[in-house]
Amino acid sequence: MSRWEPNARGRLEQAALALYRERGFEQVTVAEIAGRAGLTERTFFRHYADKREVLFAGSAALQESLVTAVAAAPAAATPLGAVVAALEAVGEQFDARRELARQRQVVIEANRELRERELVKLATLADALAAALRGRGVAAPAADLAAEVGIALFKVAFVRWVGDDGGKLAAHVRAAFADLRDGLR
Repeated sequence: MSRWEPNARGRLEQAALALYRERGFEQVTVAEIAGRAGLTERTFFRHYADKREVLFAGSAALQESLVTAVAAAPAAATPLGAVVAALEAVGEQFDARRELARQRQVVIEANRELRERELVKLATLADALAAALRGRGVAAPAADLAAEVGIALFKVAFVRWVGDDGGKLAAHVRAAFADLRDGLR
């Protein structure tokens, strides 16, 4: 592959995932990722701050989609209802990339540093959801709680979805929410 071919980000992502799965995250260098993708290290750093970010690069877009979906939720929605609606709305973004999500999750689960990084990213999403709820007029304690519960629901739904061969992420979000409701009765 020559360096000027399109989709550098996608090629870097594929190369990184393949190398991480073959040899483990710790044993892979940026130079090796770039080489496998047919690109230079400089090109890698134009797209990613470090080799961890290859796995978390979609976080900003996910956050923006969730915040937008919370803002668009019906005015009558409860705080948690608005968050669940937002989680369902972003499901399609994940459904289109199921196999990559599976591969990514295998890599993350095998590395403590990456699991910690994922928790930081999820906490950032919770903060953004809480801010979006406050923008809808929800008081801080209720907004924070709904956002944190929503992220917990997302984590459960995501694990179920990754292990499912055909279901949609939105369906797993609804199922996790139903499990929560049933458990509190």
